[in-house]
Amino acid sequence: MKRQTVCRGGTQRPCYKTVYFHDASRRVTYEEAHLACRADGGHLVSIETEAEQGLIQKFIESLVASDGDFWIGLRRKKAEVDNSTDCQNLYAWTDGSSSKFRNWYVDEPSCGSEICVVMYHQPSAPPGVGGPYMFQWNDDRCNMKNNFICKYSLDVTTEPFNPVFPEEHHKKDANVTVKEAKGMLLAYILIPSIPVLLLLMVITAIFCFWIFAKRQVTLFCNK
Repeated sequence: MKRQTVCRGGTQRPCYKTVYFHDASRRVTYEEAHLACRADGGHLVSIETEAEQGLIQKFIESLVASDGDFWIGLRRKKAEVDNSTDCQNLYAWTDGSSSKFRNWYVDEPSCGSEICVVMYHQPSAPPGVGGPYMFQWNDDRCNMKNNFICKYSLDVTTEPFNPVFPEEHHKKDANVTVKEAKGMLLAYILIPSIPVLLLLMVITAIFCFWIFAKRQVTLFCNK
């Protein structure tokens, strides 16, 4: 798993974290990604301008990641839509952003049961009618497993949109809590540290054995 945290101007907010899993089986649903970002003090990313879209693309390109889409913080507010409804107008950012910027792939969103939004990242896929499946947006089923991008900003002035998940997805993700999301983020930190901890334990054991052996030799000589 790769994580990359980058802030504009080096330290200025907003900051972004791209979370990419080498192992596809470890990728997460939309709700899991949403909770992981919230537990970490952010939101799934809102992309408010073409310049910000380009910035996110550079972050992902620097990961040298293989195929695997990224959840972003755009989601349809209604699970069911009438055929006469322009469903593009029903999407909102989960961090409360009012930005109308969109970067849909051609003929997207397709609506229906596809409610949550990913940023395409399929470098090995042959181009479709809209060109390569790279960085455009696509609506997808919320229970699909993907990578994700978090955004951290102090400038949110509106109430965050509280997503209401369709019943079929809500049941599947009902056991996901903020506590579990925090545990997932903690695991990202602890797992890479295990080899270092084991090495320290071995060094400590060798040192203790050396001290013990030295004392035994000293006692024997004194006798």
